[in-house]
Amino acid sequence: MGQDASMELLNGTPYLLNITLYALLLGTCCALKIRIPSPTIHGIEGRPLILPVHYDSYVPASGIQIIWVFERPQTPAMFLLSSVNKSVVSDLEFQHKFTLQPPNASLLIPSLHLRDEGTYTVKVNIRSNTTISYTQKIDVIVHVPVSKPTISIKPPHEAVEYIGNITFHCSVEKGTRVTYMWLRDGKPLESSPSYNFSQNGTFLIDPVMKTDIGNYSCLVKNYVSQMESDVITPTIYYGPYELTVSSDKGLKVGEVFTVDIGESIQFDCSADSNPPNTFSWIQRTENSTEIINYGPYFKIASYKVGQKTVDYMCRAYNHITGKLDETQFTVIYASTDPQKLMQNGNTYPLAAITGISLFIILSICLLFVWKKYQFFRAIRWKIPNNRPSQEYRRTQIFSGHEDAINDFGIYEFVTLPEPYTPHRVASSSVSNASHAQDTSCTVYEVIQQVPEQQQQQQQQHTDRDE
Repeated sequence: MGQDASMELLNGTPYLLNITLYALLLGTCCALKIRIPSPTIHGIEGRPLILPVHYDSYVPASGIQIIWVFERPQTPAMFLLSSVNKSVVSDLEFQHKFTLQPPNASLLIPSLHLRDEGTYTVKVNIRSNTTISYTQKIDVIVHVPVSKPTISIKPPHEAVEYIGNITFHCSVEKGTRVTYMWLRDGKPLESSPSYNFSQNGTFLIDPVMKTDIGNYSCLVKNYVSQMESDVITPTIYYGPYELTVSSDKGLKVGEVFTVDIGESIQFDCSADSNPPNTFSWIQRTENSTEIINYGPYFKIASYKVGQKTVDYMCRAYNHITGKLDETQFTVIYASTDPQKLMQNGNTYPLAAITGISLFIILSICLLFVWKKYQFFRAIRWKIPNNRPSQEYRRTQIFSGHEDAINDFGIYEFVTLPEPYTPHRVASSSVSNASHAQDTSCTVYEVIQQVPEQQQQQQQQHTDRDE
């Protein structure tokens, strides 16, 4: 029994030691804590830099020690300075290089240089019942602001489309950890099969094309600054493209121009090209072609052309790229503008036709008004002005109308034949006692006398009844 108990105690001893060690470490960590804003701090050459360090102690401390150590890649660590309570002891090599103000553990570098770039280690020791230590590392990166970049170009002269290439190189005099970005017309360049970028600021276009024309610039930047170069515009020869023929006169439908007979017309041939093209004008016939003019303009007079339809061709040639383009068009000489035809005497002027039409319309209107006036004048002349109003009232009884005048309309005035004269005289016997009438009368007069005869007959019947 005793031996077994002893064995169990020996077997549990390492476990108890581990627990004790963990408890001591946990107590140490809880008793002291160091805080830094970032494990990496960026600085600018020539300017001051502070490495901020804050520590908290949770146990009574009889003494505080702060130690700073500097280490570069592939070099041994170097002691910078240390402090005990408020007393600072610096390494003689770095006596005026670094500053420490205990109990603050932050380190001040008054003027930062590239050689100050590296890893800085701070160690804080607190003496209480036991000595408690804590260590923290900070990486310092020193940057030099970039200067304005410059661009060089090769070849220094022009490049031909689809044949040549262009190499841009961007360089800066000052700057660390520089990155390069290429811009065209102020916008970042997109990737293309003909573009090749390198990290040292070189940009290659192979082969060049018309779409590569623009204003190029280089943007350089690092962590603390950025600068853009002046723009540079390479010269790229291309074309000709989009060859067209236009005219200041005439009617164009597709590739056909219709021109008025006797009119002079000027044609303009243009194309997109660099350098400008040389143009030649060619007249085509059934059996041959003939160069008739050089240059971008061609003027002809239709009255000098014997044919009604002529075929022409404009040819553009770029002597740098060695490319040419041609476009054909047809000119038809015909009368297309009525106004111009009238000016040439082929028909009456439009103004004369308009005047004649207005004159005819106005004459018809006046003739119609004149006939209406003559008709009403004839009616007023035939109606006696001295007839009493009572006779007109009596005629209303026989006519059945409110007014006998309403019975009158448009009648044809004729003279009755001579054999009917006795009847007309008999019908008008009532009025023969007062005055003698002509043996001939009008239909209008007969209609006027009928109501009077009926009135006399009615009066006779009344007398008989009485």
